[in-house]
Amino acid sequence: MNNAPLMPMATAVWLVENTSLTFSQIADFCKLHEVEIQGIADGEVAKGIVGYNPIIAGQLTKEEVELSSNDPLRPLILKVNDIEIESEEKKSKKYIPLSKRQDKPDSALWLIKQHPSLKDSQIAKLVGITKNSATAIRNKSYWNFNNLNAKDPVAMGLFTQKDLADALEKAVRRISRERKKEEKLNSK
Repeated sequence: MNNAPLMPMATAVWLVENTSLTFSQIADFCKLHEVEIQGIADGEVAKGIVGYNPIIAGQLTKEEVELSSNDPLRPLILKVNDIEIESEEKKSKKYIPLSKRQDKPDSALWLIKQHPSLKDSQIAKLVGITKNSATAIRNKSYWNFNNLNAKDPVAMGLFTQKDLADALEKAVRRISRERKKEEKLNSK
């Protein structure tokens, strides 16, 4: 892992809006370029991205932010939690209220933009939509595509970060298998 916080751009937005850290401190912590942080502060970059609080998320402590705010040369240190979360209980279908159902296609769009290696069937399974809907969103032929706003499904509670990590790991293994198969065919 590259030791970056979860959702670096949203974290940077929150740090710019809520702390007195320098742009270089925020850029180093979020693994972004200092010019991007300047753009966030000017309102030119990350328009529409909701800030993600790294203190509530357990990635930083208030003390860490205060220490770095007082010393512009001190880097922020990511708090790493090496806790393995396992659940033995079978996942049951969760009722989604009508007001939240538009969040599913929005979340599918976010997954397609952020993780293009995921198959449409994986996106459909994660978000809880049909594979045809996921394919239509990817092809921009979804009936309501112009009104979709990419939203992070983990932050909205549609599934957990562990579910996303598992799906991404599966996608990486699939791509690796496909490359090996292609190389094998090309070498003949």
